[in-house]
Amino acid sequence: MSTLADKLRGLRRQAGVSVPAASEPASAPARRSEPLPDNLRALLGVRRHTRVAPPKLATAAVDLPGGTIAPGLQLCEATVAWPPAPPLFHAQFAKLDAWIESERLVLFDTETTGLAGGTGTRAFMIGVGDWHEGRFRERQLLITTLAGESAMLDCFSSWLKPDSVLVSYNGKSYDAPLLKTRFRLQRRASPLDGLMHIDLLHPVRRRWRGAWENCRLATAERQLLQVVREDDLPGSEAPAAWLGFLRGGSAAPLHRVAHHNSQDLRSLGGILHQFASPQDDLHSAD
Repeated sequence: MSTLADKLRGLRRQAGVSVPAASEPASAPARRSEPLPDNLRALLGVRRHTRVAPPKLATAAVDLPGGTIAPGLQLCEATVAWPPAPPLFHAQFAKLDAWIESERLVLFDTETTGLAGGTGTRAFMIGVGDWHEGRFRERQLLITTLAGESAMLDCFSSWLKPDSVLVSYNGKSYDAPLLKTRFRLQRRASPLDGLMHIDLLHPVRRRWRGAWENCRLATAERQLLQVVREDDLPGSEAPAAWLGFLRGGSAAPLHRVAHHNSQDLRSLGGILHQFASPQDDLHSAD
C-alpha cells in the first residue's frame, strides 16, 4: 500500500522535479527542497505562505496651532511691537463719557461656526489682545472638540477684570451676544455683563459712511492703516475649516484661521490708536 510520501514522489517525477532516492539514509544531510509548482500545490492543497507586513502606523502628531492647555483646548500666544498702546484717552468718539488707560483695554474677536447667531452657533476660537509690558499681546483659544468649550469659556473669563474695557468691531451686535449665549448654555455667569464696550464699527460708520464703499474691518484697516492682507482666509471659510478638522480633515486650515484672527486683533488695536490719538480729522464728525 503506497504511502503519502510515495504519492508525493510520483507527482514530483511527473512535474519534472528531482526526487531523492527512497533508499537514501535518514541520517543524510537534508537537502534544500525546491518550491512546489503551483499545479502540485493545487492538487495537494498546500498553501503558499507569504509574509504580510504589518500596517504602517501614523507617527506624525496632528499639527495644531498653539499648545494644549486642557482637553480639547489649544492656546496660541504671541507678543508683537505693533500696534502701539494708545495714550490715556477720552472715549467720546465711542459715545462714552470716560477716560481710559491702555492697561484696561481688552480687544476681542471670535471665529464662529456661522453668521446667523442663535443657540446653534458657537465660537470655536476667541482671540484676545491687550498691551502687556509695553508690547501688544495676542492670546487665542481654539477648541478642537465640542467638549472643550467649557474650558475655553472659563479661560476667557479669567482674563477679564471688573474694570476691563472691551474693544471689538461689530462685537456689540454679534460677538458679545453670541458669547453671552454660550456662557448661559454652559450654565456660567457671563463676565461680559456690566463691562464698558467700545465697538469701533460705530465711530467708523459715523466718520466715513458715504466716503468709503463700505465700513467693513478690511476696508477700515486698508484706509486707515494701509494694511492689505495677502493669502488671507476669508472669515466665511473659517467654519468649514474647523468642521472639516472635526470630521478628520487636515489641521492646516486652522493655522490660516488663527492668522486671520491675529490680523483682526492687530487691526483693532491700530484703528483704536487712530481714534485715541488727538487728531482733529478723526473727531470732527463726532
